Amino acid sequence: MSDPTTHTMDGLVLPPGAGRTLVTSAQEVTMKVTGARTKVGSLFEVVVPPGFDVGAHAHANSEEVFYLLEGELEVLAFEPRERTPDNWQLWESRSGERPARATPGSVVHVPPGCPHAFANRTDQNARMLVQAAPPPNHERYFEELLEILNADGPPDEAAVSALRVRYGIQQLTPLRTRFSGRT
Repeated sequence: MSDPTTHTMDGLVLPPGAGRTLVTSAQEVTMKVTGARTKVGSLFEVVVPPGFDVGAHAHANSEEVFYLLEGELEVLAFEPRERTPDNWQLWESRSGERPARATPGSVVHVPPGCPHAFANRTDQNARMLVQAAPPPNHERYFEELLEILNADGPPDEAAVSALRVRYGIQQLTPLRTRFSGRT
């Protein structure tokens, strides 16, 4: 007989399109599973518009897995021979690996500290699932970034830099959008 005083959290079933969506000029992030429900990893659906380049960056303590659902992305997940400050698309790993073209079904695993990037060089949106561990760092980062990007005027680059430092993110090359150039 089960003990009625113990409580097991119920599972979660989300229909398509459900979740809390954060929209910026750069990208759209829908939080599917957050740190409020799991200790393992947050899950997001991310729409990457044409012209968006997240810029090469590394997370000191976070691990990510990307699964491309629709569209194409140029992706990177390796330590380059040299971390040049402007164009990660030209990077090469010590073993000769270069940035790759990801298509639907592609998976990218990024361990903590590993430089990584993605860019949409097409004229169509790309859509991917992103798992980030441990939660809730990524969801808090996205929420705070949204506040900065939605403020009046151009993005406050000092505020974005301070946010990245607070969350252990080292930006190695600039984030770029089709409309804003650099951030």
